[in-house]
Amino acid sequence: MVDYLRIGEVAQRVGVSVDTLRRWEAEGRITFERRGNQRVLPATDLAGLLTSLAGSDRTSSARNRLTGVVVAVERDGVMAKVELACGDYRIVSLMSREAADEMELAPGVAATAVVKSTSVMVERAR
Repeated sequence: MVDYLRIGEVAQRVGVSVDTLRRWEAEGRITFERRGNQRVLPATDLAGLLTSLAGSDRTSSARNRLTGVVVAVERDGVMAKVELACGDYRIVSLMSREAADEMELAPGVAATAVVKSTSVMVERAR
């Protein structure tokens, strides 16, 4: 098992940019250790970071949450196809256009894919 993850690896797994992680560090939201000239995160801290990003103010029986960033939204008259980048994974959700509009889903917006059985729902923290 990898003991430490470089900042670029953390960014990829969390689905944000390295610059975002640097900003979060400056804000005190995350703490990286220094190994030589690199920022690293203990691998054991990654789960806590992902959990904190998912938020705990939601109630649901769904346990599979993948926090990421919207990379594409295709809308037609009634439906919308929303693609999320969640670390190494791409998640696609089909939903009503009305729901996508209400959540203001657009490329670059942070969102969470909630997977329960064969359905994928998308949440966005307010």
